[in-house]
Amino acid sequence: MMRNNLRKYLVISAFLAFIPAACSVEAKLTPEANALYQQACTAEYHQDYKTAAEKLNAAVEIAGDDSMLLTKLAGVYSEMNEYDKALEIYSKVIALRPNDAFVYISIGSIYENQGKYSEALQAYNKAMEIFPDYKYNYLNIANARYQLHDYKSAIENYEKFLAIYTQHREARESLANALLVDGNFDKAVGQYDMIYNSNPAGFKDFGNYGLALYETKDYDKAAQMLEKAIELNPENTAAHVSLALAYQNLNKDEAALAQYEVIFKQEPDLYSLRFDYANLLADVDNNTKALENYKLYLEHYPKDARAYKNAGIVYKKLENTDEAIANFEKALSLQGDTKDVELKEDLAKCYHVKQDYANALKYYDEVLLAKPDDYDVKMNKAIVLHAMKRYNEAIALYTDLLKVKNNGTVKENLSLALISEGYNNLNSKNYSLAIEDFEKAVENGAINGDAYYGLAKAYRGANINDKATEYYEKAIAMAPDKPEYSSEFAEFISSSYKADVNVNNKTNVSDVTLSMDSVQALNEENLRLNSSLILQGDENFKNKNYDAAIKDYQEALKINPGDEVTLLKIGNIYKIKNDSTSATDFYKKAIVVNPDYTDSWYNLGLVYYENNNLSGAKECFYRVISFNPEYANAYCALAAAYEQEGNKTEAVKNYRIYMMNCKDETVAKNISEKIKELDK
Repeated sequence: MMRNNLRKYLVISAFLAFIPAACSVEAKLTPEANALYQQACTAEYHQDYKTAAEKLNAAVEIAGDDSMLLTKLAGVYSEMNEYDKALEIYSKVIALRPNDAFVYISIGSIYENQGKYSEALQAYNKAMEIFPDYKYNYLNIANARYQLHDYKSAIENYEKFLAIYTQHREARESLANALLVDGNFDKAVGQYDMIYNSNPAGFKDFGNYGLALYETKDYDKAAQMLEKAIELNPENTAAHVSLALAYQNLNKDEAALAQYEVIFKQEPDLYSLRFDYANLLADVDNNTKALENYKLYLEHYPKDARAYKNAGIVYKKLENTDEAIANFEKALSLQGDTKDVELKEDLAKCYHVKQDYANALKYYDEVLLAKPDDYDVKMNKAIVLHAMKRYNEAIALYTDLLKVKNNGTVKENLSLALISEGYNNLNSKNYSLAIEDFEKAVENGAINGDAYYGLAKAYRGANINDKATEYYEKAIAMAPDKPEYSSEFAEFISSSYKADVNVNNKTNVSDVTLSMDSVQALNEENLRLNSSLILQGDENFKNKNYDAAIKDYQEALKINPGDEVTLLKIGNIYKIKNDSTSATDFYKKAIVVNPDYTDSWYNLGLVYYENNNLSGAKECFYRVISFNPEYANAYCALAAAYEQEGNKTEAVKNYRIYMMNCKDETVAKNISEKIKELDK
């Protein structure tokens, strides 16, 4: 900040230094004029400038245009802030003494006080031209340059001045401020350091010092200085702003939020800061308020792509895909021919989630132009191609990805794509291509029965019945829970048998009757074996021989794959063994067999709850209640899920429903205490 009193001091001291005595007179003055001059000097000394001016004007009337009288008179008018009169008189002095540098300095000072910095600079430069050895004039020129926003020239002149007058504190402060405004933050910090270290107790410019430190990313020290600035002046909004940003960069989120509250209380219309505030709110997951502030910011700065992008990120986090896409697209349109790969990747993912695969593919391709080796983006592109049923392209991409690293998800997806393409070829009766696809899926480690089932159908279509039989059997062994495999295999055997009979022409009624009897006997034997295996499994379970029990139950399922109770039992064993993945798998299989099976829905919900999948757990418990409103434990489990989620209202509501059906006094007492605690 420039100081007018400093400039005035410089002008007066300079003037006094270069005339012989403050009130000496030239010999040519008449005694009367000299007397008036002396009276003027006395009046000036007592700061009675009006009297001084009157006496000097009277002396001029007697002595005429005397340069000394005129110079004194101009100085008095300057002290009276009658600048136009002072300038008029100085112009007469210039006519008398055209090479008087200090008259030009005085003129420059008047112009500077009037805010006419171009005219001031012109006067100071003229003084420098006349008297280049007067180095103090560098400060005057620097101050004028500063006010004209010619910071580089101001800096140059401040440095010339300080090279001589090294201890001049105010000049150094002005240099530091000029460096700061010019964006030369490192040098500004260096100057502020010198000023502060030379006299910490007398230092006051903590705000600018803190801002310079902030710009050099020394956030910790910046915060210290800005805190001191606010101590000196709590209404210093600029210091609050810089401090909020410093705290934000130091991840002191609560402190930063507190500063923003002060800022917007002082300056509610400071919309330019709403962007940074919104970013902080998003960082602390106050997403609704973050979006409010992005909107406020964009009302006043509607062409700032950054705000649309960041708002899109928040919408994406909130799973509001449509709004995320709208904001990302707006940001992209404002950026024009953008190289913002991150933005395009966000857009691609949003379109992917929305199942708008064409747009997802478009943006994944654009990202890959910039990052051709990005593994995750290539994988997402492959998944999109897969979803678009462009299986061969997906297969090629999955295969390339697996050459980079052995990724389980990619490997599984490759198998699924190969199987899907295999079924495409199967439907087109391209049996040899279908066989090739299914065999590749098997080689890739396909772990369900679909690849084997596809091979069976392809070999059947190609009339290679022994291979068809082999793969039907493998499909059934791998997926005993899929009755369609067994049904089709039976139909295939039957059709093959009939074909053989017709060809050989050896059938008769007794043969057929005997065959049906044999089948019935075989079915009865299977039922007895199935029951025996289940009983054996139950006994092993009772004795905690869990692996043996699982083996027994699985053998039983080979006979009756649609037995939901046995599937549930296996799931329960895996739950006891803390194998959540396997437990979930078998509970789901039981539900596939019997979609209304409440016990399997309930147990699946418990597994989800234990793995903190609260939304999945609640969905399962609601299913149980919809099938059987009297299933009391489902209400208790649902209440626990809501409690874990922090929804006390729904938790209490469901605990109370549970209490209506609870027969255990101890449990009822515990639940009652929990309700009281939640109702506080």
